[in-house]
Amino acid sequence: MLAAMSTAPLRPSPQATAAPRDRGDACPGSLRLHAADDGALARVRLPGGVLTVRQAGALAAAARDLGDGDLHLTSRGNVQLRGLADGCGAALAALLGAAGLLPSPGHERVRNVVASPLSGLDGRGAGDVRPWLTALDAALCASGAARDLSGRFLFALDDGRGDVAGLDADVTVRAVAGGRAVLGLGTPHPVLSVAAADAPRAAVVAAEAFLHRVRESGTKAWRITELPLAPGALADEVRRRLTAEGVGHEPWHGGAAPEDTAGGPPPGVIGSALSVHIPLGRLSGLQWRELTHVAAAAGPGELRLTPWRGAVVPAPDLGPAASDAALARLSAAGLVTGPGSPWLRVGACVGRPGCAKSRADVRADAASALGAAGRSALPLYWSGCERRCGHPRGDRVDVVAAPGGGYDLTTVRGGRETPGVSLTDPTHLATALAAFPSA
Repeated sequence: MLAAMSTAPLRPSPQATAAPRDRGDACPGSLRLHAADDGALARVRLPGGVLTVRQAGALAAAARDLGDGDLHLTSRGNVQLRGLADGCGAALAALLGAAGLLPSPGHERVRNVVASPLSGLDGRGAGDVRPWLTALDAALCASGAARDLSGRFLFALDDGRGDVAGLDADVTVRAVAGGRAVLGLGTPHPVLSVAAADAPRAAVVAAEAFLHRVRESGTKAWRITELPLAPGALADEVRRRLTAEGVGHEPWHGGAAPEDTAGGPPPGVIGSALSVHIPLGRLSGLQWRELTHVAAAAGPGELRLTPWRGAVVPAPDLGPAASDAALARLSAAGLVTGPGSPWLRVGACVGRPGCAKSRADVRADAASALGAAGRSALPLYWSGCERRCGHPRGDRVDVVAAPGGGYDLTTVRGGRETPGVSLTDPTHLATALAAFPSA
């Protein structure tokens, strides 16, 4: 049943504001596992979400032999392995290392890079960021200072279309016309311009400048937005360091960057690629094998996981008939391959039983209320508690498990939260949305 419309102001989401850090960075990685309620958890960084078919096979083997058998995608295009047994760390590290997924153990938690997943595949954008991705990862792993970055520090490589520029990265590199790239620091708005070939090095320099300022300030900032600096101070530091390294740069005088686009690639055939959406970001072993099989037959043998819980398969060798057959195969495995699916409008955190802080099995409740997604004016994101882990950027309805059972609904528009209604039974979600004018 529905409670009365709430009029009390909501407290800000803990993930929406910077907080002082009074503890070390406990962000999990491949070598530093996190103890969750369903077993140990490993987060495998995949810069740009890119992995080969061989590496995909190694992840499948790790999930099957050491974990719960599934692969869980994150909002940064990384993969989490859950349900890992105690004492499996050495076996996991050996398996990942043999597949080339641990190029530098000392940097494994800081290789957080999102990149335009369709770059070079659909004829859009001002440049192909795929070479940037390889160069940035190599430069990051070669930087001794970069080992001290937080596991939450994020780089974004945007090919000019504006898809990953809006993901709140710490360093945003965006391709622009004329063989140039622009850098944003803690914001997608550019502050300086460099030659496209120098973009990866400039991004690492920006991260090193951030770390220098962290040490000088005596703070424990993990993200650029948490650093107490006067406006422009970090940009000045970056310029000085680029000059010292002989990297040419200019102030950005091109005005505001193009508008960011909303969301990731739609499912279907896009240029020379296939795109699918993965419901709730969770892939069974069978689904992962089917996706890998299609990637192997498509030409380059590459997968690109997206920050929107999707996957892009470069498929230059597949004609129209073969592409349709591949999508049909993936659809039969339970992946979303075309528009119209309500799964495109639903997301959720891991919930119970994996998270001790969760008040509900939000994934099961989201699945049972799937039909209500089509009645909402905004996408729905289900969270087991007020932390709203993994929530998407942009307008949405937050469905948050409440103390004592039930869910609280709030609308997020333009970063502002509007109080909503409460419901005690998820099956009444459609009715709640209908009674929720701001939704």
